[in-house]
Amino acid sequence: MFRRVSEQFTAMFRRKAFLHWYTSEGMDEMEFTEAESNMNDLVAEYQQYQDATAEEYEEEEHDGEEEHA
Repeated sequence: MFRRVSEQFTAMFRRKAFLHWYTSEGMDEMEFTEAESNMNDLVAEYQQYQDATAEEYEEEEHDGEEEHA
């Protein structure tokens, strides 16, 4: 879910879609760049947890096969 939001944000930000609405109210483009970076960090962190969980599951599955052999 976060990855999809990040990809959509990046696509719109590259085109500067709707950016004028925010900058006219006082936001700076750098705030968007920082938000994009934070979102990418969050996606990477969740990916690490997902990968670790998948590895643990594979190890448990492999251990179970050895017990039945």
